Amino acid sequence: MREHHMVTRTIRRAVIPAAGLGSRLLPLTKATPKEMLPVGDKPVIEHTVRELIESGITDITIVVNGDKGLIQEHFRPNPVLVEQLRRDGKAAFADAVEEVGELSRKGHISYLYQHGPYGNGTPVLNAARHFGDEPCLVLWPDDVFVAEVPRAQQLIRAFEQTNAPVLALMPMAPEDSYRYGVPVVKEDLGGGSLRITGLVEKPKPADAPSGYAAIGGYVITPGIVDELRELTRRWHEKPEDEVYLTDAINAYAARRAVYGQVIAGTWYDTGNPAAYLRAQFAAALANPEYGHELRRLAAELAPAD
Repeated sequence: MREHHMVTRTIRRAVIPAAGLGSRLLPLTKATPKEMLPVGDKPVIEHTVRELIESGITDITIVVNGDKGLIQEHFRPNPVLVEQLRRDGKAAFADAVEEVGELSRKGHISYLYQHGPYGNGTPVLNAARHFGDEPCLVLWPDDVFVAEVPRAQQLIRAFEQTNAPVLALMPMAPEDSYRYGVPVVKEDLGGGSLRITGLVEKPKPADAPSGYAAIGGYVITPGIVDELRELTRRWHEKPEDEVYLTDAINAYAARRAVYGQVIAGTWYDTGNPAAYLRAQFAAALANPEYGHELRRLAAELAPAD
């Protein structure tokens, strides 16, 4: 394990695993990557990229598969289109297109094709091979957080205080425990910081070890990468199941400190149809230009008592 050599530092790198099939949203995602579905006036992955850049991340790796070219196209600068829009007198649209392309420069976005076993640990290991001893953030591309302080920044601050892996947590209703990884809390340190000793995947409410859910969002350190490498080695010796980030975290937490940070903000998951519609509706209602019209429409369509 390399963690004892690691010095406290801030985080500049991030990984966005975007190679999933989006099977829970089929047929909507048959031709369109789930990461490119709109939430408000932006594809969902753009919300994640902006969150990272606003939090000081300067090196973003998006792990994709061969069918995700639309993601690259979205962030690729397009000066020809910008010039055409300006010639047509559409300066606001030109500015918007130019600004999206500028995200690639600000975040130094690079793309990596996934290879290896199935499972959400594989894209993290693919990207982290290039990071040496640097810690990094891992954020899923189908989450949207609305928060005064970006979720990524809250995780970075937690790492700077603990110098250890950190998981994003939120309080959950007990009956929802079967949907999440639920942390085993060893100690509440105050300020939303919890020392945890592992995660229990999708427990029954009676078996849930705490009232928190791990909701996607991690600070991954070199020691976690070592555990992912070991899980992958074992998979190649005996290919079965998948390589999960949670398994690597649990293996690490059995010997070393891991922390959870309760995130202040509102979380919108877009990974299934109902959650996606909630995220889209919430974004639309928050829009100052047409939110009031949608509220009026909702009132008109509400059934009479």
